[in-house]
Amino acid sequence: MTDAAPPTPTAPFATPDQPRVAVRGEARLEFDPEIARIGISISARGKDRRTALEDLTRRNSAALDLVKTYGQAVEKLETGAFSVTPELAQHGRGERIHAYHGRVHITAVLNDFTALGELTTRLADLELTRVTGPWWSLRPDSPAHGETRRQAVREAVQRAREYAEAIGGRLSALVELADIGAEAPMPAYGMPAAPGSMRGFGGAATAEAAPALDLEPQRQTLYAQVNARFTMTPPQL
Repeated sequence: MTDAAPPTPTAPFATPDQPRVAVRGEARLEFDPEIARIGISISARGKDRRTALEDLTRRNSAALDLVKTYGQAVEKLETGAFSVTPELAQHGRGERIHAYHGRVHITAVLNDFTALGELTTRLADLELTRVTGPWWSLRPDSPAHGETRRQAVREAVQRAREYAEAIGGRLSALVELADIGAEAPMPAYGMPAAPGSMRGFGGAATAEAAPALDLEPQRQTLYAQVNARFTMTPPQL
């Protein structure tokens, strides 16, 4: 049995002949939003369960039909939470049911912001319908994300080059490029708080169409950070 070869000594982190430069690159850019999301909550109330369900079904169908009339301007239409809850009488003995409350929540994602203003007011004009939003955002695969990351890398290279030139050297090779916290667990992100809400409660919608709401899209800010390490030529100190 032969003896194992001795381990090769590892190179130091940096040497006088091959110094290293470690920098952080950052970029913060603004973009116009690509999509907007609105929440639609529809309510119904009845003395019995059947009445509450029938009213809720009718109002839900009216809201869905209205949203679908906007065609390709609506990228996504989803039904979320649905509930029918009994309301107990406040007075009297026993668990006597006074009424039933029904509610269904719909989410719509639009890419046409001109249609968005008109749709929100028409929805808010429906009976017992509450509209929240809009929440502006970029698509997950938007080119804006890549542009921001590339800008952060360019900023890291420029910063490292300036450090090297400040002491009479120049960059020679890239050793490492990594997102900030690349090895840490990803944080959980929740839905942002609603910027406001538009409500339409009461009886049936009026015969005259509600005026379209003028909505100004909110610019989206993207932020990127990278850590970069470079080797450089010996400085001229």
